[in-house]
Amino acid sequence: MGSTYTVKYVRSGAVPSKEELHGEVEAILDDIDKQLSTYRSDSDVERFNALPAGSCEPMPEMVRELVAAGERLSADSEGAFDLTLEPLLNIWGFGPQGRGERVPSAEDIEAAKAFTGHRHLRINGEQLCKAVAVQLDFNSIAAGYAVDRVVDRLKALGVQSYLVEITGELKAEGRKPDGSPWRIAIEAPRDDQRVAQKIVELDGLGVSTSGDYRNYFEQDGRRYSHTLDPQSGRPIDHHLAAVTVIDRSTLRADGLSTALMVLGPERGLALAERNAIAAFFVIREGQGFATKSTSAFDELFGAGVEQ
Repeated sequence: MGSTYTVKYVRSGAVPSKEELHGEVEAILDDIDKQLSTYRSDSDVERFNALPAGSCEPMPEMVRELVAAGERLSADSEGAFDLTLEPLLNIWGFGPQGRGERVPSAEDIEAAKAFTGHRHLRINGEQLCKAVAVQLDFNSIAAGYAVDRVVDRLKALGVQSYLVEITGELKAEGRKPDGSPWRIAIEAPRDDQRVAQKIVELDGLGVSTSGDYRNYFEQDGRRYSHTLDPQSGRPIDHHLAAVTVIDRSTLRADGLSTALMVLGPERGLALAERNAIAAFFVIREGQGFATKSTSAFDELFGAGVEQ
């Protein structure tokens, strides 16, 4: 995934050795990479992406499971989440076949949009089918999915207290040896330094934060985020700087944080409230930031900001 991962756990008599756990985690991540990576031509997803319109191809259960999860997230977010944006990501310079960050023409955007949309995908038994030449990109949920897979394996091997983090998505459960909970910091949306916006305690919950403050480019004095709106085919353009989602499924938290980031401060907050999503929003106001949280978030962690 072009990034790092960290696994912290509390040893107990029934838990295998550190070396064995490390091997188990590496095997899971290697399997995910072989199936889902858009940066290697021999992956299962790239094999599917190379197929022409009207094709069906047997796909591993993992790929089909994530396509189905993406379709649910798309429906739940009124189309703000979309796994088929790779043609758009590429022409903006953010995708694996991107040729430098640049602002494409309106014609190029419309042409790329014709090859996007979950409506063009269909799961038929063990086969995945495409009506047009869509290309899948799982980067918006693969890390969250990987966290859930690693956690499930660790728990099966007897680990009861852990904190697993992969590319910034994380999940924690249990207590540290001193009896204290796992505490994590929700980061303030700053690209010059790392500052905690709020501290939360986790026990069996996954966390994902999406923001526009690290991955972007500037052209002619304007800033272009790597987060694209599937409806417009363009980078988001609103005052939401970052959004954090807490959910028992880290995959769902990962996807929802992306969707809410696309929707923005008003529509995103309204959808999160309507669907009882635990979400924390950081919104640009003048030279500073304001924060808003949903009722579901406040029920878990309380309102207010901790520095």
